[in-house]
Amino acid sequence: MPLSSKLPHVGTTIFTTMSRMAQEENAINLAQGFPSFGSDSVLLELVAKYTGGGFNQYAPMSGVSELKQALAVKTQLTQGYFPDPELEVTIVSGATESLFAAFTAIVHPGDEVIVFEPAYDSYVPAITLNGGIPVFVPLQSPNFSVDWELVASKISSHTRAIVVNSPHNPSGYVWSQEDVNFLAHLVAQHGLYVISDEVYEHILFDGKSHISLGSNALLRERTFICGSFGKTFHVTGWKIGYCIAPQPLSYEFRKVHQFLTFSTVTPIQYALAEYLQNPEKYQSLPTFYQKKRDLFLEGLALTPLKFQPSQGSFFQLVSYGHLSKKSDILIAEQMTRQLKVACIPVSVFYSDRKDLQVLRFCFAKEDKELNEALNQIKNFDKILD
Repeated sequence: MPLSSKLPHVGTTIFTTMSRMAQEENAINLAQGFPSFGSDSVLLELVAKYTGGGFNQYAPMSGVSELKQALAVKTQLTQGYFPDPELEVTIVSGATESLFAAFTAIVHPGDEVIVFEPAYDSYVPAITLNGGIPVFVPLQSPNFSVDWELVASKISSHTRAIVVNSPHNPSGYVWSQEDVNFLAHLVAQHGLYVISDEVYEHILFDGKSHISLGSNALLRERTFICGSFGKTFHVTGWKIGYCIAPQPLSYEFRKVHQFLTFSTVTPIQYALAEYLQNPEKYQSLPTFYQKKRDLFLEGLALTPLKFQPSQGSFFQLVSYGHLSKKSDILIAEQMTRQLKVACIPVSVFYSDRKDLQVLRFCFAKEDKELNEALNQIKNFDKILD
């Protein structure tokens, strides 16, 4: 019997494709979203402490108590509420698992889920694998803010949930208090659930603040908050994240989590629990990343490309539509092969491959790499012939 794919339209991701092309072409990889610099040596030493100390067997399914407690304290400090560590905090193997488990917990066949586009590529497969139907709402360019009247018009009797991502990948847009209030109104009016992707919660610029949906009392009762220690502490390869949700939602979430990964790497959980005792470790991130963003923007200003400064995340969008109508996929390939700088075409974040002639660059890189990339990007005109 021939195999019938559950994801017939899904192939190799653009991130894998562009990173492989960057390697083949010996290009600077500003495509895939991972830092090129290492983590804090203090954190690495803590991992060695706990691996050497024998903390190497299965962790409890929901996570070690010390890390759940530390994360609850951090949430109180940064967002003003204290989730119950044992009932409302779950440690998982990366934010992608957190997102998938959250979708699986609430989405049933025929349920509609509102997805803002451009959208990170894991949302739609998770929805469709659970029999859900994604309903796409385009964000407003050039700043990629939300048109709330349009959102309201997309809600039907079949709408089950809304997916939120702030700071936003790929645009860097950061939700305002007004955005949160509009969402709360719709959730209350229609009895919706929310899956909130907050992996870039500590990477903000120009005085912006991250407003977690958990800080809103109404939304807190209807929301899965998905986060990433890997993104926050420059250790994406560790694949360790979390989900904060009220007890009834966490109960259903954990039913799924226990049959996905069951538990998450034990010594790293203990290391992170101790590392989080010093809030400066994450409170310093906006300053750290803003220096990199500003360095990148100063260089971009010397190129023919147009941009609006990213408000958060470690991504910067640039527009070339005033220079060429070539497809963004073609331009990204030419940049990699000819200019030796890899980036991501933003059309891949749209279900219909809408092409705005916009590219995404990751600036979570060593300053030397950024400067070398900028020297090459100055020659952008050369790929327009």
